[in-house]
Amino acid sequence: MKKILFTASECVPFIKTGGLADVIGSLPAVLDREKFEVRVMIPAYTIIPEQYRSEMKTVCYFQSFFNGRDRYVGVKELVRDSVIYDFIDNEEYFGGSYPYTDYYYDIEKFCFFCKAVLSVLPSLGFRPDIIHCNDWHTGLIPVYLKTEFAADPFYQGIKSIMTVHNLKFQGLFNAKVMSQISGLPIELFTIDKLLTYEDGNMLKGGLVYADKITTVSETYAEEIKTPEYGEGLDGIFRARWHEFRGIVNGIDDVVFDPATDSLIPHRYTRRTMLTGKTKNKLSLQKKLGLEQDDSVMMMGIVSRLTEQKGMELISRVLPELMASRVQLVVLGTGEAHYENVFRSAAQAYPGRLSANFTYSEEISHQIYAASDAFLMPSRFEPCGLSQLIALRYGSLPIVRETGGLKDTVIPYNQYTGEGTGFSFLFYDSAVLLDILRSALKTYYENRKGYAKLQRRAMDQDFSWAASAKVYEEMYDEMIGE
Repeated sequence: MKKILFTASECVPFIKTGGLADVIGSLPAVLDREKFEVRVMIPAYTIIPEQYRSEMKTVCYFQSFFNGRDRYVGVKELVRDSVIYDFIDNEEYFGGSYPYTDYYYDIEKFCFFCKAVLSVLPSLGFRPDIIHCNDWHTGLIPVYLKTEFAADPFYQGIKSIMTVHNLKFQGLFNAKVMSQISGLPIELFTIDKLLTYEDGNMLKGGLVYADKITTVSETYAEEIKTPEYGEGLDGIFRARWHEFRGIVNGIDDVVFDPATDSLIPHRYTRRTMLTGKTKNKLSLQKKLGLEQDDSVMMMGIVSRLTEQKGMELISRVLPELMASRVQLVVLGTGEAHYENVFRSAAQAYPGRLSANFTYSEEISHQIYAASDAFLMPSRFEPCGLSQLIALRYGSLPIVRETGGLKDTVIPYNQYTGEGTGFSFLFYDSAVLLDILRSALKTYYENRKGYAKLQRRAMDQDFSWAASAKVYEEMYDEMIGE
């Protein structure tokens, strides 16, 4: 039995701030149990809901020297869907009302987490063949594995994978301070190892020391080899190209299934899609105070309201878009400027634009089920999950051809009728406006053709099963049959 340990800063259903949690909550659960013994290790945040904390059992604890003094290290454990979840316990670091707090403190606590992950393994009696690390919070695990822990026979032969979910965030801090906190020698903080300009870089450490590197779509893997998208680390990806690949994320096709979804008022299948979506549209219009009109085209946005997600483009075209016969439903939080844009637009277009500055799992599902199109014109997008969910619910994505958006949305061809959505290449508001007008025209002038696109979108298989097979092949290759 091959042993795989996933490590990350968050995981559904225990703690979530973004798509990373969805991946860690889904991928380990679908790996082949006849071949792989799987564990997941995350921090034991005190804000994990009590329903899960009450199930946890303390399995070990000890004192470990870290950043100048002995620190408590405990492990709480629970089993869910045949996956063992281990939670690194230390309330000094993982207390509080939010998983990420002061940036300096985040650097310290995730340095602690990385070292604790390796330190607890002998006490758990679990020696993984591969430690699968995710994003900068776990970046020092491959470094510790090949430096401080390398002489211990227990750790020899353990391999590591570093998966980049979003290269924008790297875990940067003053090199001397990071060396002091982590206990790693200052000699490792050089430009070919952990140093970026004058800062220590946790993610860079993982990329340099891991045995394999992955990211979350094939196109993003190519993009981050370039200076435009590489965030200063493009040279590493080019240098390690033979150990680097993109594997597109999936979604939980049980949770996101319009035929069984308990969060939407009217469930529907591919066959009943038109009537189902119409009923959901009317329900959402009533709930959000929009004009009751089952024939109007509804566009949805479920997103962080940031420049990365294309909000700059949307804000520029909003007046022209709303001059058309369309309703827009927005759900998310983010930069104050973009919240104000949508807040003002909701006042300017009452009954036609609903802006909801929160996150609600229930409303998000209802937007996917009710909307005819889903707007996601990201500046960059490593993979993206929202467009995959939108496809599942027959809400045609309108996306920019970048990262995972390019890999997962087939652009509509008006001559052949092929496609699963609408896409554009250049990050330009005029180009976005053109594609929005194309989607509107198709919806109103070729309703039968639009419905075919919706059904084809629902036919796409972006379940985790397909992606899991690719990961399993990589694990087999690394471990050996």
